Amino acid sequence: MGAATIAVIDYGMGNLRSVWQAIAKVAEGRDVVVSADPAVVAAAERVVFPGQGAMPDCMRELEARGLRDVVIEAARSKPFLGICIGLQMLFDHSEEGDVDGLGVFAGPVRRFPADRMKGPAGEKLKVPHMGWNEVAQVRPHPLWSGIDDGARFYFVHSYYVDPVDPACVAGQTGYGIPFTSAVARDNIFAIQCHPEKSAHAGLTLLSNFVRWQP
Repeated sequence: MGAATIAVIDYGMGNLRSVWQAIAKVAEGRDVVVSADPAVVAAAERVVFPGQGAMPDCMRELEARGLRDVVIEAARSKPFLGICIGLQMLFDHSEEGDVDGLGVFAGPVRRFPADRMKGPAGEKLKVPHMGWNEVAQVRPHPLWSGIDDGARFYFVHSYYVDPVDPACVAGQTGYGIPFTSAVARDNIFAIQCHPEKSAHAGLTLLSNFVRWQP
C-alpha cells in the first residue's frame, strides 16, 4: 500500500461509496481505498472517518472489526477527516444510547432539545436536522480555503457535539440553538455535515483535505 493512499474507514455503517466517489473526484491521481483492514488504515498517508447511523451501533461495529485503536492512532499522527458520526465518535460520551466515544476530544454529544427547537418565526423545527444549512467559520483553517463564510452544507443528524475546549471549534451552525458543526486541532478536522453531498462547498473542503499538510 503506497504512502500516497487515502483510506476511507469501513466499519459497516453508512454509504461509503458516495464518500469514496467524492474524494476520488478531487484526489488527482492519488489512491483512494475503502478498507476495514487496520493494517491498511495504519499504512495510509491520510484517513477519512465517515459514518451514518446510531452511535451505539457505530461504536460496536468499530470495536468488532478491531479498528478502535488504529482510528485513535490515526487521529494522533496523520491528516484525519471525520464526517458526520465520524465527528461525534471522536468525543467522550453520547446521549444517544448512553455510550462512550473514543475520547479524542473532551465533551459530550447531546440531542437537540425538543423544547428549544424553534425557528426565527417561532415555528417548531423537526428533529432530525435535515437539509441545507449555513456553516459559520469560527476561525481560519486550511480546509476552509476557497469556501465562503456561511456557505451551505447538507446535514442529517439528531445529535450535536458540545466541546469542552472552545479553542477546537472551527465551525458553528444554527438550528433552534447554535451548535458546533466543525472542530479542528492539529492534524484533525471533523465536520457534522456531509461534504460528499454538499455540492461545490463540500468538494472544495474534500479537495483541501487531500492537499492539507498540517
